[in-house]
Amino acid sequence: MHLTHTIALAPTGEQERYFRQASGAARFTWNWALAEWRRQYEAGEQPTAAGLKKQFNAIKYQQFPWLAAIHRDAHAQPFTHLARAWTRYFAARREGAIPAPGDRTERRRLRRAGVKLAYPPVFKKKGQARDSFYVANDKFSLDGPTIRLPKVGLVRLTEQLRFPGKILGATVSRTADRWSVAIQVDVPGQVARCRRTAEGIEGVDLGIKAAVTLASGETIRSPKPLKAALRRVRIRGRRVSRKREAAKARLGIAKGARIPKGTRLPVSNKRRAARDRLAKTHARVARIRADFTHKLTTRLCRENQALGIEDLHVAGMLKNHHLARALGDVGFGEIRRELTYKAERYGTAIVLASRWFPSSKTCSTCGVKCPELDLGTRIWRCTGCRTVHDRDQNAAINLQRLATATALHVANRTVTDGTPRACALVGGGKVTPASHEGPLGISGQETACVHHCPPV
Repeated sequence: MHLTHTIALAPTGEQERYFRQASGAARFTWNWALAEWRRQYEAGEQPTAAGLKKQFNAIKYQQFPWLAAIHRDAHAQPFTHLARAWTRYFAARREGAIPAPGDRTERRRLRRAGVKLAYPPVFKKKGQARDSFYVANDKFSLDGPTIRLPKVGLVRLTEQLRFPGKILGATVSRTADRWSVAIQVDVPGQVARCRRTAEGIEGVDLGIKAAVTLASGETIRSPKPLKAALRRVRIRGRRVSRKREAAKARLGIAKGARIPKGTRLPVSNKRRAARDRLAKTHARVARIRADFTHKLTTRLCRENQALGIEDLHVAGMLKNHHLARALGDVGFGEIRRELTYKAERYGTAIVLASRWFPSSKTCSTCGVKCPELDLGTRIWRCTGCRTVHDRDQNAAINLQRLATATALHVANRTVTDGTPRACALVGGGKVTPASHEGPLGISGQETACVHHCPPV
């Protein structure tokens, strides 16, 4: 199993200066390779990453002697990344996507119209592209709380590597003012597997007011870090914008007008400081959100042998501009992604309910479906049994029963508060989609649906 551990670095000033230079070398190599790739492709040739790399190696130290001060891995890996980017682009074209236009407004209009776009690789600009560079596994070594990197020697780590196994490589990158190293490790399967502390079955309903509502009735609220920091983000964003407009005015560019291609705005020290403060604010928001989602998903996978979640169309939900910021602040997509890969480590089965599964509209007591239930209605009364339901908890109970019926061999309504340890799933981590388009029974699922699961 391939796992990545991202560790914050504590470099000296000289080491940080080299990191920036190595990131610039990687960015320069990418731009050179992309320009040469386009030139050869337009000339009717068939460029390859290996051919471009060989061509670059023949001229790099003569035409670009400053690259000699940077380790070769930093300006060798961009060719592999470029080949992957073109592979993704042509794969999307074969699936029917159209090339994305250069105008952002036109791209936004096409996306809203539901047109699938294929995005070709683009040039990377300093200050807009993420600073990062690659180091091969045989070019660095770990010694407790330090890592030895080429050209800079020992760099202090804030923690030791957690995963034992074969090291595949590392990527040094910068987020705001912090540098970190992401170490990829091939961990043996028996070591990567984690032990669960309980064998429950849980339904997980995602929401805005409460980030997660569980079938047990527990609600877990999100810290909503962007909402808490929104005033600071707006103030610091306006400061950066004012200084950028002032730089445009010095060059004679009208306010609100686009910067001509090839024109580089002068960057003052105050503008650089304002930009760094804004970046640090956004980085802090991201770290708070990541801390919450990681702790939440780890707990859910550690305490349950099966989880029922909805297959939400997050991209479509974000098109609602009244809810987009609140949805993004919770991180629906990231919670789903982390549950999927952590379930494999904990042996937890993930059962995906169809997007059209009426988890909120179906009474968890008698199975009657509410004909109409808008987003503003949080509590409703069943017309069949007259039971009053909290919308989110009712959905979580239906998802729990769906997970019970799909993931276990013998499913009945009594197995909702938990499952005995003897019924633990074998071969966990599998994501099982469940289709629900037929008539709904008392458990809120198809009455004639047959679910297959691996033998115990």
